[in-house]
Amino acid sequence: MQQNEQIIRTEYSEVMQKSYIDYAMSVIIARALPDVRDGLKPVQRRTLYDMHELGIRHDRPYRKCARIVGDTMGKYHPHGDSSIYEALVVMAQEFKKGLPLVDGHGNFGSIEGDGAAAMRYTEARLEKITQEAYLADLDKDVVDFVPNFDETEKEPSVLPVKVPNLLINGAEGIAVGMATSIPPHNFSEVIEGVKAYMKNPDITARELMKYIQGPDFPTGGIVVNKDDLLKIYESGTGKIKIRGKVEIEQVKGGKERLIISEIPYTMIGANIGKFLMDIGNLVETKKTGDIVDISNQSSKEGIRIVLDLKKGADVENLCNMLYKKTRLEDTFGVNMLAVADGRPETMGIVPVIRHHVNFQYELATRKYKTLLAKELDKKEIQEGLIQACDVIDLIIEILRGAKNIKDAKDCLMNGNTENIKFRYKGSALDAEQLHFTERQATAILEMRLYKLIGLEIEALLKEHEMTLSNISKYEEILGSRSAMAKVIVRELTRFQKEYGKPRKTQIENAREAVYEEKKLEEMPVVLLMDRFGYAKTIDVSAYERNKEAADGENKYVIPCMNTDKLCIFTDKGQLHTVKILELPYGKFRDKGTPLDNVSKYDSSEESIIYINCMDRLRGKKLLFVNSQGMIKVVSGDEFDVSKRITAATKLNEGETVLAVELLAETEEETVVMQTEKSMFLRFLAADVPQKKKGAIGVRGMKIDPKDSLKAAFLLGREEKTIEEKDKQIMLHRLRIACRDGKGVKK
Repeated sequence: MQQNEQIIRTEYSEVMQKSYIDYAMSVIIARALPDVRDGLKPVQRRTLYDMHELGIRHDRPYRKCARIVGDTMGKYHPHGDSSIYEALVVMAQEFKKGLPLVDGHGNFGSIEGDGAAAMRYTEARLEKITQEAYLADLDKDVVDFVPNFDETEKEPSVLPVKVPNLLINGAEGIAVGMATSIPPHNFSEVIEGVKAYMKNPDITARELMKYIQGPDFPTGGIVVNKDDLLKIYESGTGKIKIRGKVEIEQVKGGKERLIISEIPYTMIGANIGKFLMDIGNLVETKKTGDIVDISNQSSKEGIRIVLDLKKGADVENLCNMLYKKTRLEDTFGVNMLAVADGRPETMGIVPVIRHHVNFQYELATRKYKTLLAKELDKKEIQEGLIQACDVIDLIIEILRGAKNIKDAKDCLMNGNTENIKFRYKGSALDAEQLHFTERQATAILEMRLYKLIGLEIEALLKEHEMTLSNISKYEEILGSRSAMAKVIVRELTRFQKEYGKPRKTQIENAREAVYEEKKLEEMPVVLLMDRFGYAKTIDVSAYERNKEAADGENKYVIPCMNTDKLCIFTDKGQLHTVKILELPYGKFRDKGTPLDNVSKYDSSEESIIYINCMDRLRGKKLLFVNSQGMIKVVSGDEFDVSKRITAATKLNEGETVLAVELLAETEEETVVMQTEKSMFLRFLAADVPQKKKGAIGVRGMKIDPKDSLKAAFLLGREEKTIEEKDKQIMLHRLRIACRDGKGVKK
């Protein structure tokens, strides 16, 4: 071991704990959570700054998103192009952001969940508001710049955002052990709230809500729990209930239709498709008969989902059902978590605005200090040039008599005339009185002769007056907090007038949606299932009229009640249950629906052995036979389960269920087991013991190791004949033997 190396002994758990905490904090601060000052996550901040650096302004041509993403990743955000492009896309989507920050050109996705086109096809540039309120003054030392990941570039630690972006655009992010979810708000209302806070820093959340009514989602909708908002804005956490906007439209014939013109913010994306499917399921399962047709007529102009209703439909009850049973009413969970002073903090609305206002004062202070310093520099130079114009002949004489710039500059600054040759004796005495500053001397030496024209001198004097005015103004702003506040408010008012928009989301206290579910009318139906697995139910009278065709065309014909459940036993030992109501009810010639679509049964992996209704199994017994000859009787009550799928019996590896039959429990009832080598064994069903569904059972027949079980039959009083190797075998004529025998050869 080298002398400089040192082994540090430490507890493994401590190293793991420290490493994980470091990782978690890195994700929280540097990836997932927005900064309370500019309301941006690092990836958003870096993307906007990179676009600013590339000069992709609102009044310049669009640039390929691939260029923006690549440049951002290479310079500032080395975390993969997908996260950068996704952030860029979201900042351009009007249906997600209350104030889009990027002007997208091309396919940037849709409200219905369509993704954006690949970055090589789309283009983007900054919005005007982004330049004016998010990226302005970066050249005035208003924020700190820090090295990027490889210390080859500098990037701003925070953008000098002049509007409360955290509230205007909201935020969503999942970190390690914490998540943020902040709803968007109305631009004008938030600015009014900021102004109110600046007038009264002791303002309460209740008073602030006179200006900020509540969230304003880009998708509109209605917030229905207005009274809960105060508690949410005080604590920073809570749940906002949002409903879509439903309008009633009269149609010819006295019918009505429901028009959904606005959706809850949480329904953006694939949830619109799910909403339509949920409505379809309500119709199919007979939860409502009021909806005749569903159509999604949404376009670029906005959302328009149309529900055509039958005549005399109970519209109010239907709306309440949609609120209860679909996502037309949904909950937005609020957790106003952001990074404040370098650490994550959950804040109410007042602290969020307080942090923003303090940030504005900091930005203004740094901006006007920078501007003041520049004006003071200009003042110094201007005063030197004005003074030089008064003694310009002397200065020209000094320049002509100097051997080099150094001697001329020394004379102008310090009155040193040793190395200067003067044409007139009195000029040396005048030159000794000169005391220009270094900046003034440099400006004089760089001054061009045309500056001596009268009009140019007048312009210089006017410029000097303007400089003195600016200095006075900047000193006043920096010297008085109230003067600085006026400047901030003036700029906010300008943004408000130019970019403010009317509120989209209504805020109200709506009644709880009370849906009275119509009691289902119980009635007998007949379940039909063909050999392809398509199932449906029809009216009993329809079955009676088509009995011969129904029995001939279908594999299963089962009379049952519409409130019953269908039990499907498969060769894999599984029991699948389906509510009869989930199967389509209609005409005899309707096709039906595959069982795969309404249950967890998969026809490609398992085969149906037996089907019956739950009511017909209660109080009865089922006979189970598996491929290894094991047999048992199970009570039908054990299969009265609520699960969609459960184990119907226990099987060892490689075993399958060969037969499931409903016992009549008569003395004459017998079981016949048949092997591949035509061995037959018949015994009384009463000899089979009753077991639990989780048991394997007992041996029904001794099978030769070179043979295997082919089939099992349950015989009652009726006769049964099978064909085996061109022979007719009458099973009811087989001699009744004992269970667990070898059987006879046929």
